[in-house]
Amino acid sequence: QVQLVESGGGLVQAGGSLRLSCAASGRTSSSYTMGWFRRAPAKEREFVAAINLRSGNTYYADSMKGRFTISGDNAKNTVYLQMNSLKPEDTAVYYCAARPYGYSGSYYRQTDFPSWGQGTQVTVSS
Repeated sequence: QVQLVESGGGLVQAGGSLRLSCAASGRTSSSYTMGWFRRAPAKEREFVAAINLRSGNTYYADSMKGRFTISGDNAKNTVYLQMNSLKPEDTAVYYCAARPYGYSGSYYRQTDFPSWGQGTQVTVSS
């Protein structure tokens, strides 16, 4: 079982930036696909971005393109989410998710990620 630990959340003013990090530990795979999802108050959890750490290919929700950047370090099994020009509607709990190399599935679908972190709160004030 792999453990995911997120960090970097917090309170920021609208227009500001935050960088989230997530590290995988435990029974680690040779590589991972890792993603970020978020759940805003009273809303369903939604896809934000994902990265195949082995290939470096990235995938984004349309609404996040241009403001959010996902990156990763394959050697460290770590993924980052750089969030710029934050808006109050970005307020949510952000979850890191992962699946091991060779585990097939959609980059956008929550159910295709078997491992999840506890989440980190991001609050954007207006």
